[in-house]
Amino acid sequence: MRLRKNIGDVWPVMPGSEQPPENWTGWFKDKKFALVLTHDVESKKGLSKCRLLMQLEQNLGFRSSFNFVPEGSYRVPAELRQELTAKGFEVGIHDLKHDGRLFTSRRKFNRRAARINRYAREWGASGFRSGFMLRNLDWLHDLDVQYDASTFDTDPFEPQPDGSHTIFPFWVSHPNGDSSSAGYVELPYTLPQDSTLFLILGETTPEIWMRKLDWIEEHGGMALVVVHPDYLSFNGSRQTATSYPVTLYEEFLRYVKARYSGEYWHALPKEVAAHVTKIRFSEARD
Repeated sequence: MRLRKNIGDVWPVMPGSEQPPENWTGWFKDKKFALVLTHDVESKKGLSKCRLLMQLEQNLGFRSSFNFVPEGSYRVPAELRQELTAKGFEVGIHDLKHDGRLFTSRRKFNRRAARINRYAREWGASGFRSGFMLRNLDWLHDLDVQYDASTFDTDPFEPQPDGSHTIFPFWVSHPNGDSSSAGYVELPYTLPQDSTLFLILGETTPEIWMRKLDWIEEHGGMALVVVHPDYLSFNGSRQTATSYPVTLYEEFLRYVKARYSGEYWHALPKEVAAHVTKIRFSEARD
């Protein structure tokens, strides 16, 4: 595709994004890099595959975050949320309706934020990710969450393509600057989304994921990936314009485990956010 031919100098690696944030002290237990697995569940089809995906990751020794749309085309059963958290997974909020209208006006966002906060309290959710990666980081201070995950280091395929240009999590201070503790942690995804790789670009192997992971490991960053259960095929069917074999994701997980065993901190998003918050507060005390 034409866009891909013109982005080789900024995707999948953005030069300069390997620079750590100011006062960065490293990862938990001095691990070389962090691995974070996240899933956005966008439809009833995706909802029906959550347990299969959870079981796959469990069997390989991984845990992840499942982000659900509170007022979308499905309703997530409380039993599923409880099962996920009981097994060491995380539940997050994915937009409100996933209709691309979350940020249409400040007044409407205020009303929508109140509803999102209600779901966050009900679900015990620590994090948020907007639909289509649309974002206004200043407005997101209205959400009662520990972290947001609506940005990326580099992704020219997104409708709002300006990236954060970092492979590290970072602190977003409140624009009023009332307190050094006022703010939230931003977790950019740093591996291309599965929909970009396998549906838009038609890749038939996870090689780009692996290559980018190797680069992130080399620079001690955070490898955060977004995988949609909606697009996963568990029945062995061939890759299409709307689905791809789950074996591609499984191959990536096995690669991580085999090549970097003992070198990475495999963390839930809320654990990374807590780590960054701890660094921030230590910095403020100093």
